[in-house]
Amino acid sequence: MSLAIQLPLRKDQTEFNLRVWMRLLADPEPAKFLRGFETNRHGHAVMIPLPGYHDGGRQSEIGFQLRNRLDGNVRTKCPLSTADGVKVVDAVWLSYLRESTAIAGEVAGEMLIEAPEICVEVVSPSKTEVEMEERMALYFDAGAVEVWFCEKNGAMRFIGKDGPLERSLLCPDFPTMIEA
Repeated sequence: MSLAIQLPLRKDQTEFNLRVWMRLLADPEPAKFLRGFETNRHGHAVMIPLPGYHDGGRQSEIGFQLRNRLDGNVRTKCPLSTADGVKVVDAVWLSYLRESTAIAGEVAGEMLIEAPEICVEVVSPSKTEVEMEERMALYFDAGAVEVWFCEKNGAMRFIGKDGPLERSLLCPDFPTMIEA
């Protein structure tokens, strides 16, 4: 038996996500213990583990490599509004043009309402393959051009909207292995 979940329209969910995110960031009590959190489509805060030593190293190295290869902006642990709530993307690259339209503004903690062109997830023991597939679909739905995965061994996997890529089309000289 399979289960299909009907997600709300992304525009409606984005407006809801902004309200929830602003409320969470404005409340000092949750901020004390919610150092790493996302939201689900119902507006509930979901704690996420902080990156481990090697995962954090890979996030930093991916950001460094992107910054040295592409014009635009790079961020790590970047909140993105999706049809399934606010997800925190491990590393992102967005062009200056995309950045001008993607940020919700200071009042919302600068949550992105449109996905960066490149969204990168560092796979860790706490992230299942199903979760990574769901995130990839959410990022593409929010406007990502490519979704990359940095596997537990540091190998990079590049995916475009039409499927797996041998190399990134947006950053073809990006390393295929990331050391942490």
